[in-house]
Amino acid sequence: MSFLILIIGFFFLIKGADIFVEGAASIARKFNVPAMVIGLTIVAMGTSAPEAAVSITSSLAGQNDMSVANVVGSNFFNILMVLGVSAIIAKLPVQKETIKKETPFLIIVSAVLLIFGLDLKMNRIEGLILLSVFVYFLISTVKSAKNSVKEESKYNNEIAVTADTEVSEIEGVSMPKTILICIVGIAGIIIGGDMVVNSATSIATAFGMSANLVGLTIVAVGTSLPEFVTSVVAIKKGETEIAIGNVIGSNLFNILLVLGLAITINPITISTLALIDIIFMVMITILLYSFMKKDYSLVKKQGFILIAIYISYMAYTIIR
Repeated sequence: MSFLILIIGFFFLIKGADIFVEGAASIARKFNVPAMVIGLTIVAMGTSAPEAAVSITSSLAGQNDMSVANVVGSNFFNILMVLGVSAIIAKLPVQKETIKKETPFLIIVSAVLLIFGLDLKMNRIEGLILLSVFVYFLISTVKSAKNSVKEESKYNNEIAVTADTEVSEIEGVSMPKTILICIVGIAGIIIGGDMVVNSATSIATAFGMSANLVGLTIVAVGTSLPEFVTSVVAIKKGETEIAIGNVIGSNLFNILLVLGLAITINPITISTLALIDIIFMVMITILLYSFMKKDYSLVKKQGFILIAIYISYMAYTIIR
């Protein structure tokens, strides 16, 4: 029964996030917010909404290890599996901006999280620091996006219009109904998050599994499905650069916003195993950076290596 509730919970999470993105993006366009800004903010938040719901719910329920493991496990999955599979499907070119700014920033943020966790505790001050860095990242991203939009040529403006059309199917709906759609999406995320945490906890108890293991595997994979689907669909449409941007952005949101909120709401005590997972997360982020910097792209061979690392580490987490 717990597995059925878990699956239903994932459905509510993912569908709720999808509905929220649709509604929020529609509202943003009604106020003439550029499509690029919508993609970098609202859509990115939407794909990270499942992780946020699960981690915050876990934090409130006192399931500290699951709260951290969900974010760390999602970041594992994003880098090793989402980009690994994506690189196997097609060669992924990497923009210089991603190598020079965004990926190094992700490495720094991951390292800061590791430093915060060295004493096996994360307090509200550290949570507020993560949230402050998130606000800085968000503001700088929006400013950069707006500047890019102003400098775009007619060709790129046409692309933005096309992307705008694809983001939402509720264009033309009145503002009150659009707001209602957003509320329905948020409700789905909250309900789904609660169902996932409760069922995952029951599964862990029934099988003698730790909350850290469940959060790192089942829950992390489930909450990362939006990123996985987004990247695969983007590649099939020829938008290969979106796959990497989606993962880097999502991982930053997971650490800064999701864990930042969870820690601020309820200070977290983590286990030694969780600290080891954070160390591994920093290492694979550095590995990703070295892969991208080598040829300004991710290729099939590197994709197989990333997937092999994920399978090996998951095997290690199960038997440890």
